[in-house]
Amino acid sequence: MKDVCFSWARRVVLPCLMALWACLAGSQAHAGEVLARVRAQGELKVCIWPAYQGITWRDPRSGRLAGLDIEMAEALGSDLHLPVVFVDSSFPALVPDLLGNRCDVAMFGIAMVPGRTEKLAFTAPYLHSDIHAISLRTSRMVRQWTDIDQPGVLVGVQAGTYMESVMRERLRHASLVVITPPLTRERELLAGRIDVFMTDYPYGHAVVENVDWAALIAPSRTFHVQPYAYASKPGDAEWLATLNAFVARVRQDGRLAAAAKRHGLESITLP
Repeated sequence: MKDVCFSWARRVVLPCLMALWACLAGSQAHAGEVLARVRAQGELKVCIWPAYQGITWRDPRSGRLAGLDIEMAEALGSDLHLPVVFVDSSFPALVPDLLGNRCDVAMFGIAMVPGRTEKLAFTAPYLHSDIHAISLRTSRMVRQWTDIDQPGVLVGVQAGTYMESVMRERLRHASLVVITPPLTRERELLAGRIDVFMTDYPYGHAVVENVDWAALIAPSRTFHVQPYAYASKPGDAEWLATLNAFVARVRQDGRLAAAAKRHGLESITLP
């Protein structure tokens, strides 16, 4: 019964709620600078976090970008008949980068959490994910979800991600370790400085697909599902409408589903 209720909420309530949020954000805006700037500059500047496996990942060896939102950004550029320029950003830099006009849109699986929705304009969501965990396959400390919040366990989170605030609130016994660049969660885990790190399904799925030492641990029940959307600077209703029209289009014409399948993310794509 619990699974049925969650499935109904995910299919019906969550999309409706997120669409309402997007409409409210748009209603507070007016046609303005972002769309005019895009037209004037003759290119589309897209903020990405290049360390986001499965979404916007830059291969450290080849420098090549890959992921669901790399494909979606290129699709948006194609629809607008504009070349795409990728701008490196991060979750801590997301708000200042958009408000400071470093990019026209942020496309890197951005969870619609209060600290962001209050400051930025969001499209309708296109993905949703619960929090997942990555541990070592050989770990004796963390083998299942219930092993995480235990005394002596060191739980890593990437600074600026919504996992940081969620785990800070939810952990009762384990210790939280906030990881900031140039440190990475993977290196800290392999070095034994953390026992597990928290991430989402796209990142976790990509990790276990690419290395043989990692184990992906899903929550035993719904933990903290978040919708993901694209973000832009508030104050331009026409630009937000353009982005929303793109999201609706790729969901309807199959481009989003096809890209999600290529990256193993079809299970978290909103219909």
